[in-house]
Amino acid sequence: MSTLYIVATPIGNLGDISKRAEEVLASVHYIACEDTRTSGVLLNHLGINASTFAFHQHNEHQKVEHLINILDAHQDVAVISDAGMPGISDPGFLAVRAAHQAGHTVSVIPGPDAATTALVASGLPCDKYVFEGFLPQKKGRQKQLKQLVDEERSVVLYESPYRLQKLLKELRKYMGDQRMVAVCRELTKKFEEVVRGPLKSVFDRFELREEVKGEIVVIIAPKSYSE
Repeated sequence: MSTLYIVATPIGNLGDISKRAEEVLASVHYIACEDTRTSGVLLNHLGINASTFAFHQHNEHQKVEHLINILDAHQDVAVISDAGMPGISDPGFLAVRAAHQAGHTVSVIPGPDAATTALVASGLPCDKYVFEGFLPQKKGRQKQLKQLVDEERSVVLYESPYRLQKLLKELRKYMGDQRMVAVCRELTKKFEEVVRGPLKSVFDRFELREEVKGEIVVIIAPKSYSE
């Protein structure tokens, strides 16, 4: 029986790759990559010369059959995303489901994850939280924002740096200026930054910047939380 490995990769700092993840990536027959160019940087860093193929949100449905065919041929496959844990706002879910349905072994190699890293770094309550990933860009966005207003768990959102100010403006509209938030940027990298405080304060700080770069995680405190 073959094994599908779901392998977490660094969210920024290549030094965060685990020994076990490195061993698995060096041992499998194929590696399915969200972006072969991005993954190539990591694999070259590790000295791994593996057979890779693209496995991303635009071809995931088509490539699942190819992946299962490889497993059926008694060859192991690892799935990696550009950063973090595959399946969490990245391709992976369909592959895991199909592998289970086909009777293959699924093994997850844990590691870096932007959502929980940001949550802990935020200094906001992390005993209970809800992960919402990227909000819809159009249909359903306002409805989802309204549903989060009364949330009594911390909320974890992903956002593009180009849309951060739009998101913060919307959060102010629905949640008010005093709701506590934290914007976590460039986690584990050289210019890692956590900007936390009431929504208006955080909005004002980013409004002063000409450009915002890096991967963004936004943590929204529970409605009843104050400090």
